[in-house]
This record gives sequence, structure tokens and C-alpha cells, in this order.
Amino acid sequence: MSNRMWGGRFASGPAEIMEEINASIGFDKRLAPQDIRGSLAHVAMLGKSGILPSADVAAIEDGLKAVRAEIEGGGFVFKRELEDIHMSVESRLTEIVGPTAGRLHTARSRNDQVATDMKLWVRDTIDSLDEQAAGLQRALAEKALAHAATVMPGFTHLQSAQPVTFGHHCLAYVEMLARDRGRFRDARARLNECPLGAAALAGTSFPIDRHATAAALGFDRPTANSLDSVADRDFALESLAAASICAVHLSRFAEELVVWTSAQFNFVRLSDGYTTGSSIMPQKRNPDAAELVRAKSGRVIGALTGLLIVMKGLPLAYSKDMQEDKEGTFDALQALSLCLAAMTGMVRDLEPNADVLARAAGSGYATATDLADWLVRELGLPFREAHHVTGRLVGAASAKGIGLEELSLSEMQEAEPRITDAVYAVLGVENSVSSRTSYGGTAPDNVRAQATRWLTLLDAPSAAA
Repeated sequence: MSNRMWGGRFASGPAEIMEEINASIGFDKRLAPQDIRGSLAHVAMLGKSGILPSADVAAIEDGLKAVRAEIEGGGFVFKRELEDIHMSVESRLTEIVGPTAGRLHTARSRNDQVATDMKLWVRDTIDSLDEQAAGLQRALAEKALAHAATVMPGFTHLQSAQPVTFGHHCLAYVEMLARDRGRFRDARARLNECPLGAAALAGTSFPIDRHATAAALGFDRPTANSLDSVADRDFALESLAAASICAVHLSRFAEELVVWTSAQFNFVRLSDGYTTGSSIMPQKRNPDAAELVRAKSGRVIGALTGLLIVMKGLPLAYSKDMQEDKEGTFDALQALSLCLAAMTGMVRDLEPNADVLARAAGSGYATATDLADWLVRELGLPFREAHHVTGRLVGAASAKGIGLEELSLSEMQEAEPRITDAVYAVLGVENSVSSRTSYGGTAPDNVRAQATRWLTLLDAPSAAA
């Protein structure tokens, strides 16, 4: 038996395996709210344009609202043989209002319909992700303000480099998330053109008002080329690209939390709410939430890669290959949402071990650069010469297994006779971070100012990134 929604050309139904590979209702049913929104806007436009009589418009609108209520109430039955969400909604609409339901598909195709649904879903999801990312920024900025003067080691190559503050480290991720939010907002601005009315690929001969449907659905304008309208999945690719970069940022922070919570580092502590135990080792506190955030970045990046490969060889306009845009996009953006929620919880939950961080900040000759800067500033040495002098002093301290501040003045003067005991003032980690007052530096006053600025921005009505 042919499909009653499109099967006029076909004498028999699809093979079983064809139904298996072709059906998308198992995953695109999540587009139901967007599909019904699009249909309501479309039928209203058909009525205002004089294409459908008002009685038919009213019947279809009432039927669509009834279908929506069934779906929201959990009573809607999704049938695999109807392939996708569009046919599922239209089939149930037909059962409710009769043959009049068939008029809903006037001047549109599933090609422009699915493009519209996907754009609406991605747009809704971007708005939600932006709100979540702002929440994580807020949690980080609050933690930064609370720990603006908590000294910790800063690393390059995962080697102790220079002291920074824990608050400064938190603010680095606030900046990353600001860029992430900017990318999502850019993607949202570019996707906000409505494909509805492009029909299958060539537009329609009906006197439709595409500007009206675009406005009704909150788009800035209708798309300008019917071929591009149904062939485009840039909006999904760009959103997945933004999501991938954001996921990488979360993964980097998650990696730090995994390292920092280990017994060997003991930099921070997570509560029982974000750790798990071992089935065999009773002493274990595993940072599983952070590990899963780190791992899920692979799913997000994989979805981007997968869709790029789907799209790379497709001629214009629509091809069934493009059905593969949905599962990966749904999964990736849902995974990112979960990661943002988990990371926000961990940031609010974690407590830095200030004493451990302070001791670690002074290890590895982390104030060597401060010594070199002092030689330049106080003695007028060229920086390269100061670098060499400092290197000799680090070597002398290392040979004795002591810190730079433990070298005697006479030992320092063996490397540079003009050094005075004033040098010891720059060798403490607190003095080091306090001296980094350049814009964007780690000085506690800088950190407080930046954290306060971000909290003010995030509390503004626009929550500007």
C-alpha cells in the first residue's frame, strides 16, 4: 500500500528496509512545537492573502491547536509509517478536521517546512544555551571576586611559571565564555531568515506573503533565494562550530578540575554532589562530572564533523542526505547544555585549598621573572642580561635545594654585585601577584574590578556578552 500522504505516483508501499532507513519520526518528533508554530503562521498567512477561505483557516488553526495539546499532554501517537513529524501532524490534523487539513500544505513543501522547523529549534536552543553560559559566567565571576587574592601557581607547559590568583584563573574562563556567547549570537543573527514559502526549491505561484510568515515566526526577513532556502544547513553547522569551541573550553576547565582534585595536587575540593566513589577502593573520590564534561566535547565536535561531511558533496537543492542534520545537532546541543549545567554546579560547589595553592605558587622558582624585572627596574640591566643573572641564581638555589628567597645576599651578589637586600621584597608570591597591575593582569585589585564589571554586565537586562 502506498503512503497516503504522498503515494499517488506509487503502486505499492516501501520495502521494509526502505521504511527503516527513511523514517525520521524517532528523532524529529522533538520538532513538533516548531512544526506546529510554522503551520499556524503559514495557514494564517494563507487566509490573509485570500488563498484559503476563513472557515478553512479557522478549522485548521483549531485542529493544529488540538494536535499541539495532544502532544504536550503525552497522548499523541507517533506512527513510524508516517515517516516524519510533518506527516504525523498533518495525518492527525486530517483525522480531526477532515479533508480540509490537506489545504494546509498549499504553497509549501516539506523541504521549506523542515528548514523552518530546524531553524526555529536551533534558534530556541541557542537562546537557552546563551542563558546557561551567562549563568556559568556569573558563577565564575562570583568565585573570582571571593578569591581575588587567593594565590596559586600559574602554569605554562604544565610547569610552574608565575604566581597568579585563583580569581584571575576563573576570569579567564569568563572571557572564553563571552566569546562563545558572541559566536552563538552571531550564528543566531545569520540564521534568522525564514525559509517558509520557498516551497520545494523554486518558490510558488500562489500570491503568498513571505514577509508576514517571517514576522509571525520572529524572523528578521524571509530568505532571498528559494534554492538556498532549502539547501542551506549553514545555520546548523555554524551553531555546531560555536558549540564545539565552547565544549573545548569546558573540556579544558574540566581537565584542570580532574588534575586539581587529585591527591597529588589537592588544589580544590568538590563535594559529594559532583564526585563518585569506587566499587573496590573505599578511599576514592572520583571527579566523574568533570570527566564526563571533558568526554562529551568529543560528541559535540563529532556532530560538527559529521554534518560537514554530509553536506560537502550535495548538489542544490534538497537531498535526503540532509535528514542526517538532526540527530547530531540535537545530541550535540543537548550535550553542551548538560555540560554547561554540570560545570556551573561544580564551580559553585568547589572550594580552593588556599594553603596548598599558596605553597605551590612559591615552588618551582615562580618568582624568577619578578627577580629579573627587579634587576631591570632597579639596576638598569637590559632584560636579556637580567634573564641570565636570574638563571644563574635559580641554578644556585636549585643546587642547594632551596628557594630563591633563601639565598643569602652574598650569594646573590656573586651573580650581580649591585643587588641589595631590597630584592627580597619581590620574591614573595603575594608581592609578585600584587605587582602585576597592568590591564588584564593578576593583581588582586584588577581581579576585583574585572569580576565586579562582569557581574554588573551579567545582571544587566541584556546580559551582554
